[in-house]
Amino acid sequence: MTPPHAKTWAPRGRTPVVRVRGRSHRRISIAALTCYKPGHRSRLIYRPRWDDGRRDGRKSFSWRDYRDLLIAAHQQLGGPIVLIWDNLNVHKAAGLRDFAASRHWLTIYYLPPYAPDLNPVEGIWSLLRRGWLSNVAFSTPEHLVQRIRRGLRHIQYRSDLIDGCLAETGLTIQPT
Repeated sequence: MTPPHAKTWAPRGRTPVVRVRGRSHRRISIAALTCYKPGHRSRLIYRPRWDDGRRDGRKSFSWRDYRDLLIAAHQQLGGPIVLIWDNLNVHKAAGLRDFAASRHWLTIYYLPPYAPDLNPVEGIWSLLRRGWLSNVAFSTPEHLVQRIRRGLRHIQYRSDLIDGCLAETGLTIQPT
């Protein structure tokens, strides 16, 4: 009895290569909030932003984009928000600080410098990268956006995944 031969789509001795057309300077940024309230389902609120390739266009989120995300989260959640943010420079922008100071429903705390292990959103990105974005050769930027949205939508419907990201940090919710 002879052993089976391994079948591959590349000739023997040549590494398989997948050619992907696209521009490497396109960028997709995503801002996300994991929302926790004792006695309620955990929520994930996110906003994608992709670079349109123009030289004059902004490639990442501005403080105004974060402001709009916070306003949308406040409308969806219907209550005050205690926000715990990392030390991204845009999170500490003067315009965003002024906005937070003028809103009685918004309180902001900052994580210590470089503390990704305390940020539950890092767990969301890990789930996304290991699940819906792994082992895929994206043919277009739209294909990438579609997979990102599908993965985040799946995570949104699974509050146990969002709870797991908080548990992974070791932090707990203590109502006052």
